[in-house]
Amino acid sequence: MSEVESVESFAERSRLWLADSMPRVDPDAYIHGLGSDEAELAFVDRQRQLQRVLFDGGFAGICFPAEYGGQGLSAAHQNVFNIECVGYQMPALINVPTFVPCGAVLLEFGTEEQKQKHIPSMLKGEKLWMQFLSEPSGGSDVAGALTTAVRDGEEWLLNGSKVWTTGAWWSDMGLCLVRTNWDVPKHRGLSVFIIDIADPNIDVQRIEMLNGSREFCQEFLTDVRVPDSDRVGEVDDGWTVGRRWMFHERNAMGGGSPLVSGPGVGHGGAGSGVDPSLVITEAMGRTDDPVALDLIGESLMLRRAATELTKRVGEGMASGAVSDTSAAITRLMNGVVMARNWTIHAELAGSAAVAWESEGPLDGVGVNYLMRQSNSIAGGTVEMARNNISERVLGMPRERTLDKDVAFRDVPKGPPASR
Repeated sequence: MSEVESVESFAERSRLWLADSMPRVDPDAYIHGLGSDEAELAFVDRQRQLQRVLFDGGFAGICFPAEYGGQGLSAAHQNVFNIECVGYQMPALINVPTFVPCGAVLLEFGTEEQKQKHIPSMLKGEKLWMQFLSEPSGGSDVAGALTTAVRDGEEWLLNGSKVWTTGAWWSDMGLCLVRTNWDVPKHRGLSVFIIDIADPNIDVQRIEMLNGSREFCQEFLTDVRVPDSDRVGEVDDGWTVGRRWMFHERNAMGGGSPLVSGPGVGHGGAGSGVDPSLVITEAMGRTDDPVALDLIGESLMLRRAATELTKRVGEGMASGAVSDTSAAITRLMNGVVMARNWTIHAELAGSAAVAWESEGPLDGVGVNYLMRQSNSIAGGTVEMARNNISERVLGMPRERTLDKDVAFRDVPKGPPASR
């Protein structure tokens, strides 16, 4: 058995390799959004290429097991790499949801065949994964899934709709939570399947958002055939998979997942190493304005608090000092911090934020302000995080529900009929 490389040696090796192999972020390139479909597809292709560079260099999947193409190292190794790669272009798009939660779910619940087949292609950037979780009728109640899978021999027929799948139109594979049993309470009749998004019976429709982006998608599944070998976990036990699925998602959104590679909110929140609040303040000529300096201080304080909280919760979960449910704490914190930071940017820019140009340091400030609440919704709402914290971390009484121990087919699925 080979000796594990020390964290110090790995940090030094990472520093030298990054300088020699990865392109630097251009701090003067202020680009908001991706514009045309062609530009977005080119960006996705570039992300795949960068991931392949990491893989070929031996820095992909630092905490993924070596037998599936990863490096088999510790969270401490991942942390120092995340610090060293600040200022370099990194394939952040591939981290979430391909590595987390999809890759993490496969590592926990996938068969050996599934892991051997799919994890290496993830780490090479060859296959990008999405999570088919939310539904038009469900909101944050993902356990109320209406998309159905019916067994047909060694295959399953999937029918229904999923929504809010970011980037499904250019992605390859997905994890899909569906209902396989209507005669038991809703949490006991779910199963998880691997699906090929290119299947002709999956119709991907794009949704235009407030900022003009069409990255969100809704998918319509009509008699999609999936082999039973692509089932993840046991039949009707999908909620066991789902709970860990959502843990990994919250952990990634909170900046605490050891499977996520690259600088994120848990490490300062600026992939280029440049503080946007400082850039905006300089552009507005407010470097001597005490109000602006107070806002910069607030932004710095919030990001530093989020970094330290993420570190503390991550260490606590790793040691067993706190439960994995504590990932909801970092998800809540970072959702609030990101929304407030985008508000601070708008406050620093003032009226100029509502008349941004196509490029420059103010580009995107106004749109980000309008979209600030999206950080409190994506990856599980902060309201759900508050529920998890109150009930599962603090042990407060659970909210009363009317569908407990009721067969899901008997649970009302819409508003009561008017009289």
